[in-house]
Amino acid sequence: MKRILWTISSALALLGVAAALLVTLNLRGEEPLPATETLHSTPELVQRGEYLARVGNCMACHTMQGGAQFAGGRGIDTPFGVVHTSNLTPDKAHGIGSWTSAEFWRAMHHGRSKDGRLLYPAFPYTNYTQVTREDSDAIFAYLQSLPAVAESNRAHALRFPYSTQAALGVWRALFFTPGAPQSEPAQTAEYNRGAYLVNGLGHCTACHTPRNALGATTDAKAFTGGLIPVQNWYAPALNAATEAGVKEWKTQDVVALLKTGVAPHGSVLGPMAEVVFRSTQYLTDADASAMAAYLQALPQQVRKAPAAVVAPPSSAMARGGKVYEQHCAQCHGDQGQGESGAFPALTGNRAITLADPTNLVRVVLQGGYLPATAGNPYPHGMPPFQQFLSDEEVAAVTTFVRNSWGNQAPGVGTIEVYRARERRGL
Repeated sequence: MKRILWTISSALALLGVAAALLVTLNLRGEEPLPATETLHSTPELVQRGEYLARVGNCMACHTMQGGAQFAGGRGIDTPFGVVHTSNLTPDKAHGIGSWTSAEFWRAMHHGRSKDGRLLYPAFPYTNYTQVTREDSDAIFAYLQSLPAVAESNRAHALRFPYSTQAALGVWRALFFTPGAPQSEPAQTAEYNRGAYLVNGLGHCTACHTPRNALGATTDAKAFTGGLIPVQNWYAPALNAATEAGVKEWKTQDVVALLKTGVAPHGSVLGPMAEVVFRSTQYLTDADASAMAAYLQALPQQVRKAPAAVVAPPSSAMARGGKVYEQHCAQCHGDQGQGESGAFPALTGNRAITLADPTNLVRVVLQGGYLPATAGNPYPHGMPPFQQFLSDEEVAAVTTFVRNSWGNQAPGVGTIEVYRARERRGL
């Protein structure tokens, strides 16, 4: 009996130590909140906050389709269930009207809500932790200047145990450490500004970095590309010339891509089109150039030489060629040459030959739409073909364009088309 009691007491003691350690890790770096608000808002601070909120693309997540701006309610699908975004308007009952700037800073920097709850990292505080207090205060001042919207927050729909604060606490203990922007003395001020924007408010690694089974990213794999769990598009590597790397581009072309969505060597579609539309087109020229400088300086991946591509069956190429001639050639040209300023060339297009064909398949199914921007207000678009082409035809035509006019890439099977349809319920 004594042995049993000793075992139980030892187990309880270990649990107590583990719980204490978990609490300590989740409180690291936090300071007591001031009792009263200390921020003095000015029109200049509000204006700066509006700009920074655009850089962070806050409205995209915190606005439901057809809903009031920043009133929340948008459901974000994750591998663990649905997270609903919160109301950021200054409504005192449902929004952040009763918050202080220090409480808002704690949410940005530590991922903790006003009432002390741990926040889910669908809100990218793992990146926002690098945002300065001054910029956090400016964003808060802007949000407080918005019209209050009495829109209740929706409960998350996460599976057990991911729905528990205990599980979230363990995740944070393993994968989250509060940070701060780190300047590199050997780099230029422009580079350091770009690093701050890309890694902080821009939260580019949130999409362009692969995630592990628990949804966490690691610095070691930053910018190496991965499937976006929210939208289920592939975000190509930003440090590889074969994917979305821009190291060899002219800086003005990178700036053009960020601000207009089009550049001589590429254009944006899918989730990145929304980012350009809602966020990066509003960058100042200086900030866009800074982001370009940082992205061009990223250390490039060392990749193994690609294995020889097995030529797809002639039957698939023949069938794909017929589909291409009927539906695609009128815009993209008989030889995939495209039309400058209107329709992108398919020959030599690295977006066509990505190892993961998800994006190409989804563009064929859903269509491809460039963002309307001040620098490109009337962009051309590609219509969806999901209602006209079977899975076999989509597989054939994507295989055809990936292996014609000098392109070489693995063929696409019907199972990959099916998965692309399934991800969006098409």
